Amino acid sequence: MHVFLETERLVLRPFTEADADHLFALDSDPDVMRFLNGGKPTSRERVHAQILPRLLHDHPCFGTRGYWAAEEKATGTFLGWFEFRPLDDHSPAVVELGYRLNKAAWGRGYAAEGARALIHKGFTDLGVERVTADTMAVNTRSRRVMEKAGLSFLRNFTGDWPEAIEGSEHGEVEYELTRAAWEQRR
Repeated sequence: MHVFLETERLVLRPFTEADADHLFALDSDPDVMRFLNGGKPTSRERVHAQILPRLLHDHPCFGTRGYWAAEEKATGTFLGWFEFRPLDDHSPAVVELGYRLNKAAWGRGYAAEGARALIHKGFTDLGVERVTADTMAVNTRSRRVMEKAGLSFLRNFTGDWPEAIEGSEHGEVEYELTRAAWEQRR
């Protein structure tokens, strides 16, 4: 297994086709999907046809992927995934940070730990200049992870929701961290 990044408690590795069952289970949990689509489960067909191909995509500017399977280092248990994806396939300057972890991993600091490690790698090894992340305004847990990872609130905005879900009427929020701000805090 190729390891992209390790932290004290996590291993982040590239996805493989063999992760389809993990992704199906993760995206079938209504609580995990609450702020993404209102809690609707994702079909196996969609995992294979849309989600897995997106997670397997290599970004030329990084020479690697933008999504990473997260496993607990001590047990090898699949916890979910992290996104650290360039917004432009040909420039590493701006990346989007994201995470989706199973409920058993919630409240244990894994999301902030993985996010901080990816941010460090991005600014020190990958040529990243700005990290951005967004979520629904009412998703206080995700907002707290962004803050713990060092990102600062940038703006409120209204996204284009194909189907409104509970809380979407409050809009979304964007957080960011620039290389300059990150270097000042070190």
